[in-house]
Parts: sequence; structure tokens; C-alpha cells
Amino acid sequence: MSEIVDYELFEVPPRWVFLRIETADGTVGWGEPVIEGRSRTVLTAVEELMDNYLLGEDPQRIEDHWQAMYRGGFYRGGPILMSAIAGIDQALWDIKGKQYGAPIHDLLGGAARDRIRVYQWIGGDRPSDVAEQAREQVDAGFTALKMNATPEIERIDDPATVTAAANRLQQVREAVGDEIDIGVDFHGRVSKPMAKRLVEALEPHDPFFVEEPVLPEHNDALPEIAQHTTTSIATGERMFSRWDYKELFEQGVVDLIQPDLSHAGGITEVKKIAAMAEAYDVAMAPHCPLGPIALASCVQVDACSPNALIQEQSLNIHYNETTDVLDYLTDPSVFEYEEGYVSIPDDPGLGIDIDEEYVREQSQQDVDWTNPVWRHDDGSVAEW
Repeated sequence: MSEIVDYELFEVPPRWVFLRIETADGTVGWGEPVIEGRSRTVLTAVEELMDNYLLGEDPQRIEDHWQAMYRGGFYRGGPILMSAIAGIDQALWDIKGKQYGAPIHDLLGGAARDRIRVYQWIGGDRPSDVAEQAREQVDAGFTALKMNATPEIERIDDPATVTAAANRLQQVREAVGDEIDIGVDFHGRVSKPMAKRLVEALEPHDPFFVEEPVLPEHNDALPEIAQHTTTSIATGERMFSRWDYKELFEQGVVDLIQPDLSHAGGITEVKKIAAMAEAYDVAMAPHCPLGPIALASCVQVDACSPNALIQEQSLNIHYNETTDVLDYLTDPSVFEYEEGYVSIPDDPGLGIDIDEEYVREQSQQDVDWTNPVWRHDDGSVAEW
């Protein structure tokens, strides 16, 4: 047995945590356990799991380790624990693939496709200049885009706010035409009454999907919102396990799920969530405004999940200040986008080579990203 002998954690800019796990035979696996804005909390959770469950163990027993990490604690689930498990799980799969000399998707049944479509963000946190940015990204080869629907919004807002959101989408649609898909992200900023109004106002401009029209704690409102649109409803980036998704599938109104490979228990759990979704005729587009390890993990699951539709990725996203996805790779060509697609890698493990020297260098910086706290005009806290 080549047991796990060491691990290291690196906080790196712009807002990521990388986990390096090493086995006795010198095999190294990489994971990306992080909650954006709570990275140090997740880092501590990873240390607890590694020290209590993984050091000295056989890295090949991934399912057993997942069960022990999840069920070994009386209190379980939630963003912090599931993100810690996710990063460890990614690294264990990376090790297993390298030890078998196979990409992870081969160990999960083999590729069901040769490439996966990707989409590109436009417009920033408070959406602006969307038409111009949309044209630029289509010229760069992307066939699918995503933008935020609104800046901060009141629980019941004025007609001008609704009109402005519809006009932004209309501008993008007119700029790029009918052969480009445009996802619209409500970002959990929108209350149920405003979501009903917005989905109706956006529909004439044919959005690809409306994402997180309400926060997950208000998923019970989704059937009512769905009555106001034929647009596909997407959600799931703030849902962390198959148990969170179970009620969503039984509800029957969501068309596209967006589990995050660094938040929802990693490769092991998201593969199970994808299979559950397939049984309910629900597509998957994994959430990934994160770094190269998270993206590589997504692509591995996309490769072997028949219902994977499209992949989010964060190249040049508005969060990535000072460093970007490709900076941490020795060979960035693995994420070359052609005709709006990325090819499924066939190198062992995650299919990427992390530039360890660059990771160590960047980890010397003070990384302290927290998401902004927005406020309404009356001073009360607004959803970001």
C-alpha cells in the first residue's frame, strides 16, 4: 500500500486554496477546497479531515474515505465541510488516475463526449457595457455567454428596474443574434415577487436560462416562478449534496442544475448528483468561477456525464484580479477553447500539471478576498 504521507495547503490569489496530497511512492494529487470569502475556515476543516481520517491511509479507497469524512462527524453537510471534502476528493482522484495512468473519466466509465461547450461571463457584478463585451466574446469564439440580471434590487422594486434588466438582455441579443446563447444570473439577489416579474420581462429576448431566480432557501417558490416563463430554470451552486438536490428533483421545475465541484463534495458526489439528475431529465452545467483544479475536476465529470450541457469557466472573469486560471499551469493549452468548446483531456488524473513553484511563490502573498456587502438606499443589507 502506498499510503498518504503528507499534505500542504496554499492560499493563492485571487481567492483560491490549493491542496497538495502526497503518497509514499511520491505521487502527488491536487485539489481546490475553498468557499469564496471563507477560505481560512475551509482550510481549517481540511486540516481536521486530513489529520483525523486520511494521513497514513490508502488513497485508493476514495468512496470509503468520502463516507468516513462525511458520516464520521455527527454534524454534517453545509458549505464548509462539503467544500473541504470536495478538495480532498479531487486530490484523491488525481492520485488514483496518476497511479493507474488514466484520466479520471476513464475510471468513472469512460468519456461520453469528445469536448464540452463552455460559456463566458460578461458585464461584471453590476452589469454594464454588456453589448460591447458580448460582441468581443463572440468574436473570440464563444457561442454562449452569461451576465448578471441586475445590480442590487429591492424586494419589490419599480418598473424602471425591470425595464432596465430587459433592455440589457435585448441589447446583447441584438448585438450577437439568435445563434448565441445568453444565460441570465439572478445571483440570489431577487425576491419571489420580483423574480416573477423579471422572468416574464426577459422571456421575449430568449435567455438560455435564468439562474438562481431565488435563493436556495426559497426553492419552494420555484414552481410559482416557473408558471411565469417557458425559459429553463437553473440553480444549485449553493446546494452541497445529493440530499439537497433530492427535493429539487422531486419538485420537477428545474431544468438545469449547477453543482460546484469545489463545494458539493467533489468528483465523487457530483457524479452521483449528475446521475440523479439524468433520471429526472435534468441537464447539468457545473458552477465554476474558480481556479484550474476546480475547472479540471468539472471537465472530468462533464466528460462521463451524458446530461452535462455546458461548463462555466472563469478565464478573465471579473473576480480574477492579479492572477488567472492559466497562470498556475505549466501547460495552459489544456484549456484552449476552440469554437466555444474545450477538449476532454486524456492525460492521467485531472489532466493538468500544476506549476508548483509558481503556487509556492504566489502563496507568499496576503490573500484575503471577501465578497462585498451591498446596501440599499435606506442602509439595509442587500443581497450580493
